[in-house]
Amino acid sequence: MALNTQVDADRNAPPVTRILAEHAINHPSRGWSDEVEHEAHRTFMNWLGCAVGAARHEAAEAALQAVQVLQPAAQATVLGRAERVDIGSAALVNGITSHTFDFDDTHLKTIIHPAGPVCSAVLALAEHTGASGRQIIDAIVLGVDVSCRVGNMVYPHHYDRGWHITGTTGGLGAAAACARLLGLDVEQATMALGIAASQPVGLREQFGTMTKPFHPGAAAQAGLMAALMAQAGFTASPRAIEAPRGFAQVVSTKFDWNEITDELGKRFEISFNAYKPFACGIVIHPSIDACVQLRQQGVTPQNLQRIDLKVHSLVLELTGKKEPADGLQGKFSVYHGCAAGLIFGRASEDEYADEIVNRPDVVEVRRKVQAIVDDSIGEASVIAEATLTDGRTVRVHVEHAIGSLQRPMTDADLEAKFRGMADAILGAGQASELIAACWKLAQAADAGQLVRLARAGAAA
Repeated sequence: MALNTQVDADRNAPPVTRILAEHAINHPSRGWSDEVEHEAHRTFMNWLGCAVGAARHEAAEAALQAVQVLQPAAQATVLGRAERVDIGSAALVNGITSHTFDFDDTHLKTIIHPAGPVCSAVLALAEHTGASGRQIIDAIVLGVDVSCRVGNMVYPHHYDRGWHITGTTGGLGAAAACARLLGLDVEQATMALGIAASQPVGLREQFGTMTKPFHPGAAAQAGLMAALMAQAGFTASPRAIEAPRGFAQVVSTKFDWNEITDELGKRFEISFNAYKPFACGIVIHPSIDACVQLRQQGVTPQNLQRIDLKVHSLVLELTGKKEPADGLQGKFSVYHGCAAGLIFGRASEDEYADEIVNRPDVVEVRRKVQAIVDDSIGEASVIAEATLTDGRTVRVHVEHAIGSLQRPMTDADLEAKFRGMADAILGAGQASELIAACWKLAQAADAGQLVRLARAGAAA
C-alpha cells in the first residue's frame, strides 16, 4: 500500500522500528530451516571471498591509509591483509573491499547487496568480543532479514529517487545484527535502529567510482556504532523508521508496511540471495551469459559483424556506458561485459582490469555491440543476436542468467569463485582452509581461527 498523506500514513503505520528490534533480539537461535542455515553459510563465504580478493585494490589502500591517520587500536582484522585496526574501521574497510569488485551477493527483489554491511559489521565485532560462530550466523540471518525487509518496503521508488539501497538499508541491517551479537534488549535494539535510521548512506550518482563500495562500508560502520551507542544508553526516536518524518517516508514515496510484517520469523530474506558469476552489476549478467553462449556456438571476434541486444530499460539506465575509461566504469558498461563474455568466455575481476577495458581488441568488439530498449523483456532477460561477416545470424534468448535463483551457483561454483579471488592473496592452501572454516562456522567456538586464516601472512 502506497500512502499519499502523512496523516493517513501516521494513522496506519505499525510500530515498525520496534517490530524489527523484537525480531532481531527475540527470534530463537537457529530458528529456521536447514536451507536457510546453509544459505547463511553460502552468503558469508561469498562475502568473505570478495573482501579478501580486493584487499590490495587501490580503494582498499586509500581507505586503510585514511583510517590509520586516526591511529586506531588493533581490535579487528582487515581481511586479506596483515593490518589490524579498531572495529569501526575494520567494518568500514572490509565493507568497502567486499563490494569493490561488484562481485558480492544480491537480493534480487531489491538488488540490495546485503552481506557487505551486515557481515562486515558482525565479523569485526565478533573478533573483538570473541562471539561464537553460532552467534555470528544468527546475527547475519537476522541482520540480512531486517535490511531486505526494509528494502522490500521502499523498493523500487526509493531506488528510483537515486538512493543506493545497499547503503541506505544496510546500516539498519548492520545495527540489528550487532544489537543481536551484543545481547541488547529490545529497548536498546529499538534505539540502535533509530540511530541507524538517521544515517542513510549512498547515492547512485557515485556508481562507477570508489564511493560506490564506500556505501556498504559506511553502512557497516554506522550500524556497528549505532548498536554500541545504544548499548551505552544513547537514545533515538522509537518510531524512527515509520514516523511521518522518519526513514521510510523521507526517502521513498512508497512504504508498504506489510513487507515488514508478512511471515516475519517464518520467511527469511537470505533465502532469496543470489551470487554473481560475473564481477559487475547484476543487470548485465544476462547479456554476458548470452555472449558466452554465442562464443560457444562459434561466434568469434574475427567473424563478428555486430551484436544486437534487446534489453529492459533498467539495463541502459544503470549500465549504458559505451566508452568506459577504466575497470570501475567497465562494471557499468553492458557493452564491455558483452565483449568480455565473447572474447574470454567469462567476466571475472580480471576482465575488469583497466588494461583489459582499454585493450584495442576489446574496444573493437565493444563497439560492435548495440543495445535497444524493449520493456517486454524482463530485467533478468535478454535477446542477443549476432550477425556474422558471412551474413549468418546466431540468436540467443537468456530468460534467467547463470547465478539467478532459477539457475543458481552451486557450492562447488562458489568455492571455485572464492579460490579465484583469494588464492593470490592468501595462497592456495590457506584459502582452502578458509573455505572449510566458512562451511563449519556455526560450529566454531569463536571467530578467531577463521579470522586468522583470512589474514595475509598467517601460517596455514
